[in-house]
Order: sequence, then C-alpha cells, then structure tokens
Amino acid sequence: MAGFPFQLSATDGKARTGVLSTPRGEIRTPAFMPVGTAGTVKALTVEQVAATGADIILGNTYHLMLRPTAERVKRLGGLHRFMRWEKPILTDSGGFQVMSLSKISKVTEDGVTFQSHIDGSRHALSPERSMEIQADLLGSDIVMQLDELVALPATPQKAADAMRRSARWGQRSKNAFGERDAQNLFGIQQGGLDPALRRESAERLQEIGFDGYAIGGLAVGEGHRAMCEALDFAPDMLPVERPRYLMGVGKPIDIVEAVFRGVDMFDCVLPTRSGRHGQAWTWDGPINLKNARFAEDESPLDEGSLVPASRDYSKAYLHHLVKANEILGQVLLSWHNLAFFQALMAEMRAAIAAGTMTRFRDAFAARQGASGPDTSG
Repeated sequence: MAGFPFQLSATDGKARTGVLSTPRGEIRTPAFMPVGTAGTVKALTVEQVAATGADIILGNTYHLMLRPTAERVKRLGGLHRFMRWEKPILTDSGGFQVMSLSKISKVTEDGVTFQSHIDGSRHALSPERSMEIQADLLGSDIVMQLDELVALPATPQKAADAMRRSARWGQRSKNAFGERDAQNLFGIQQGGLDPALRRESAERLQEIGFDGYAIGGLAVGEGHRAMCEALDFAPDMLPVERPRYLMGVGKPIDIVEAVFRGVDMFDCVLPTRSGRHGQAWTWDGPINLKNARFAEDESPLDEGSLVPASRDYSKAYLHHLVKANEILGQVLLSWHNLAFFQALMAEMRAAIAAGTMTRFRDAFAARQGASGPDTSG
C-alpha cells in the first residue's frame, strides 16, 4: 500500500516534521487530533475547532455505532457532512471503548461481543465490521485496524497473546479494507513494555503492509517514565517513511517527549475534559481557574493566542464562570486548551525545522515544572 503522500521536511535527532497529504487537506506533523467522540468535539463548534489550527479530528466508532448508529450517519451523508467538518477525520476502531466502557465484553478470535453502556443492548464488533463502520458507513479518511488492548501492568503471556491476536486481526482488517485511493488504513503495534514483543508486532504489521502505523497499548497505567522508556525503542521499529501515531496521548509533556522520540500524530480527550473541569493548560503548566487567586486577575490566559477564548477574556471572568458553573466557562476553557495544544505542535514543528528540538524540550519541561522522562504519572 502506498498510502497518502507523507513528506518529511526536516528531522532533528529522532524528531520529525512534515506533511501528510489527504484528499481533504494537508495534515502538518507533528499533529494533534482533537477528539470528537460522538460526532462533536465537546462544547465546541467545528468553526471553533478549525480556528485553533487543527488539521484533523478523531471520531469514535464505538459511540457512533451505538448512537445515532453508523447506518444512520451513512444515510445522512457520512460523518464529514453530518458534523460539518470538511477536513480529514481519523476514526478509532472501537476496541478501546468496548473493553473499557461496555457493561460486559467477551473477546474471542472472531472479535468482541459486548453490551452497550447506554441501554444494555448486545452487539458484536469484528475486524470486518469495524472496517465496514469506519470506511463504508462513517466515511473516515484514516481507518484504524481492530486490535486487542490490555491495560498495564499485564503478564507477559497476556501481553503476548493480545499482541498476536491484534496482528491476526490486522490481517483481517486489511483484507476487509482492501485497496482504496481516498482512504488509508493504519495498523497498531502492541506488546506492552516488552521490546521483543514490540519488535515482533512491528514485523508482523509490516509484512501485512499498512498506510501508517500506530503505537498502541501505552498511556494505559504504566506512568510517564515507563511510557518514555518504551518510546525509546517502539517508534524506531516502524517504517521511517510512514506516519507514526501514538494513541491516546496525552499531557503536553508526554507529547513533547514522544515527538522527541520520533512520533508524528497524537489524540487525547485531555484538552476538552480539563476545560470542562476548570483547568487551563499554559506554557507554565496547568492552572485551576477555581482558585481564588484568579478572582481579580485581569490578565488573559494567552494574549498572543489565535483564539478569543485565550486572548480576550480575563482570568477573573473565567474564574467567575467556573465558580458559577456557567456553560460558557466550559466552552472558553475547552477552546483555549485546544488552541494551546495546537500552538504546542506548531512550536515543535518550528523547533525541528530549526534544529532546536532538544533545547525546546528542555525549556518546556523546565517551564512545566517537569523533568522529562523522570516525571511520574
């Protein structure tokens, strides 16, 4: 599979910057994908999301297949038209939510059977059904293979079994997906924290042949230090000429450390989830707008930001909105946080192009009150 054209424009150590070109637009890498779980990035319009600088968003197979159903989305013109987002969309396979949210789930070689967390109705998700939902019904631009995720810590045998089943499901996903010009299929590397399992997974995926490769099974309980240690070797096992996507990550310091180690794409619910709970991410770390010290602080969150939420509203006003439980507070903080994450990606793209990524990484960790790979959590 050739995949969408992916052109690296600069490297600095392992860090890379470039462009993934899709029929619906270019994705500048390193890229952060806001999470649009149920056909919406929570609390924000698509115009607000685009204003942050996002080139691509993530949609969720599990939630959309249950409500409003993927078949209904298809009848209504596909996910892009349904939610009015014209840029690229990546959909996850649904496997993570099946195993973490469903009331009862059972994994077999065929796939996963589960009960809906909404109404208890029973459903089945196989590699073939995941491909149908993502590619044919939702119409996503980047489709993810169905994989089996295990939380860490896990026994070596459990990690190995899940990795090998994920590889078998990867082959079935590829067979069902077929050859498509306007859509790409990504495989998912598994193997926990074990270099040998990660190597085996990467080799199996490359034998199958995917348009891009994700690093799965991290940020699932192992902590920041262990995640960074795994990223010291996991990305290097994947093809240099294709995009590398670290799934479900994460905090800004996690993203910076992963970019430093050669990762190109990210997604996480953190920016909007934090915003709904009164937390704002800044260049000097996260701040809690519930704190009384902001009650009369007239400064904005970021006067240089592209979006009004960061630039035009005082911390005092945001503090008031959060304390009063006004919906606008959640909207503005979610908007600000997404803009911050996109600004972070832009700064890293510039640093890689300038050959200053190591300096950027060290300075960012210092300002965040972190210490790179030695930070826990």
